[in-house]
Amino acid sequence: MSFEEVEDPYIFSTDTLPSDRRFLPPLANGLLGWRVYNNIMHMGGMYNGEGGRCHRADVPCPLAVRVESEEPGQNTYSMNTHTGIFTHTLSSASVSVTQSLYSHRHYPNMMVMEVLMVRQVTSEEPITVNLVGSFTPQSKDIVFESGPDYKGGSYINGKVSTAEYPGGSCPAVHLIWTPIPPTLMLNADQSQGRWGFVLVVANNLESAKAKYDESLDLMATGDLRLSHEKAWKELWLQSTVEVTGSDSLCKALIGSMFYLLSAFPSINDTSSSFGGVSPGGLSNGGDGQDYWGHIFWDQDIWMYPGIALFYPKLARSVLEYRVGTVEGARDNAQKQGFKGLKFPWESAVSGREVCPEDIYGQQEIHINGDVTLAFQHYLYLTEDLSMFTEGKGKEVIYGVADYWVSRVSWNPEDKKYHLLGVMPPDEYYYNVNNSVYTNTVAKFSLQFAVELAELLQDPAPKEWKEVADQLKIPFDEESQYHPEYDGYIKGHPVKQADTVMLGYPLGLEMSPEIRRNDLEAYEPVTDPDGPAMTWGMFAIGWLELGEAEKAQHLLEKCFKNIQKPFQVWSESSDGSGAVNFLTGMGGFLQAVLFGYTGFRVQKECLAFSPHLPKKISELCVRGVSYLGSQMDWLLRKDEVCIILREQGQTAGSTKPCDLQVVLKASGTKIPLTPGKPVTFPLEPGCVCKLVSMSFCWPL
Repeated sequence: MSFEEVEDPYIFSTDTLPSDRRFLPPLANGLLGWRVYNNIMHMGGMYNGEGGRCHRADVPCPLAVRVESEEPGQNTYSMNTHTGIFTHTLSSASVSVTQSLYSHRHYPNMMVMEVLMVRQVTSEEPITVNLVGSFTPQSKDIVFESGPDYKGGSYINGKVSTAEYPGGSCPAVHLIWTPIPPTLMLNADQSQGRWGFVLVVANNLESAKAKYDESLDLMATGDLRLSHEKAWKELWLQSTVEVTGSDSLCKALIGSMFYLLSAFPSINDTSSSFGGVSPGGLSNGGDGQDYWGHIFWDQDIWMYPGIALFYPKLARSVLEYRVGTVEGARDNAQKQGFKGLKFPWESAVSGREVCPEDIYGQQEIHINGDVTLAFQHYLYLTEDLSMFTEGKGKEVIYGVADYWVSRVSWNPEDKKYHLLGVMPPDEYYYNVNNSVYTNTVAKFSLQFAVELAELLQDPAPKEWKEVADQLKIPFDEESQYHPEYDGYIKGHPVKQADTVMLGYPLGLEMSPEIRRNDLEAYEPVTDPDGPAMTWGMFAIGWLELGEAEKAQHLLEKCFKNIQKPFQVWSESSDGSGAVNFLTGMGGFLQAVLFGYTGFRVQKECLAFSPHLPKKISELCVRGVSYLGSQMDWLLRKDEVCIILREQGQTAGSTKPCDLQVVLKASGTKIPLTPGKPVTFPLEPGCVCKLVSMSFCWPL
């Protein structure tokens, strides 16, 4: 095969669009989200409806335009994940027309359409193409009014009709866009022509005008597209996950990383207005579809870890979103009759519960521990205490601890604290006692509250430690495994990963025998048609036990959820459920990032224990961010190579620590020097501070 014929795994191309238009690629940037050619789009934080009727507000999209020609031609559609640009190229005998669409990666209020026409043959005839759209300035969620044009741009504005809760505000939206004509013409004397169309979406008119002015300036200087491509290049320089040996796996990893990154704000964004990540991302989530665009544990447990490993700023934006919902969480706890904070099972903007069915908000309380685990991992990866002090993260941690203390019941028979009447992550069961996942995540969040209070020299109520120490963790001594809850009958069906998550991501200490027993108990009874993220957790479990081939088989089950040609995930393998299912992508990404590498984020180190299946000859993970430094990892069959990046290349405000590799079996210590590769055998170890007594903590 010649060099020119090698397919770029970052570019997803096709001659025909998918018959199911739900699987067209989403274009998003953390603020705006849109599925290509769709008449509607969404804006982060824009919801309509009260309580359980709350959903992402549909915003009409003027860029929902197709390029068509009277002359027959060849169509090519391409999603370039290097640049975050979707292109449609229409080639005929007389002209080549390329339509480019993108949500701007650096300027999040902007979406752009560009059209390039290039004459293919010398002719004195003008050439015309049609821009076919069905835009109407209407929405079932927003009553729009037209305003006067602004600098040639059309303008509409409106407010959602119903607030999220009584007395809450109804967010406003303002759109200014370049009017799109029905046709574009290449004059007789032109060999080529370019046209640019920009849409600006903002919460007020002043901001919309300022952003539109900025877009016109960027267009005039030729920097509109360049600044977008530069922002994507900057993101990819900070993280790469690639494998050698499986093209389908490599493409799936790239697609997962791309769509997940698209759901997060720019690393240069300082607005702190991030609205969280919903299971289907910003391009989905309208009334009655894709979980209404609500934020679940999916964000904190499934999507967050793969992003936090590379991007401390983006990780922090997730935590800031949760901090911004504290008052709503306090209100939820009070309504349930408990103290502290109860984060909603389904969240929008305020943090008040917006789940359409009460039972989930009342019983699926593991969400509290899921939220605090994300904060804990952030602290261990960055040692950034400012997130917990000025950033008010400690309010979250302490508030959740107070909730657990008020929620538990003391059982005098076994002299343990119990959590009664809960729904585990496995939603086939409800009103059960002592869900093993819920109790474990509660125990760990209480322990982290004690640890954080000590670190910040805050007083910690003695009940935090007391409840943590004596909270029941169900265990069957006879079968040597963890039952899912009190009274669970071994062999009963399970919806999704639940008890197997004790080992990862929770990190509950157990022997390899018990870990194996848990995996063997639950794998055969887990719903084969359950949600896509499940098999990644089983894969990680088998990799912990060194069974890479078993893990690979489970991981490849996920491929059924990846819909071609644009690598867009569906929640279920038959294409049903949520679309652009970021939860599944996050679980899949974790299976590689924390499975193949064995990465574990721990209090004083980043542990690793690599295992590669036979068909994978190399795994390259670039940009791992730890304690202010970035590392590039290359895993091969029998060795690991790490390069600590030069300090000028790092991203993050934390002052870097001096780091070393410590190998577990031999105790060998290898200092990491910026720019110098370090190679050692494929075996477990950890990366930690060079001098264990030194602190990077900004105390």
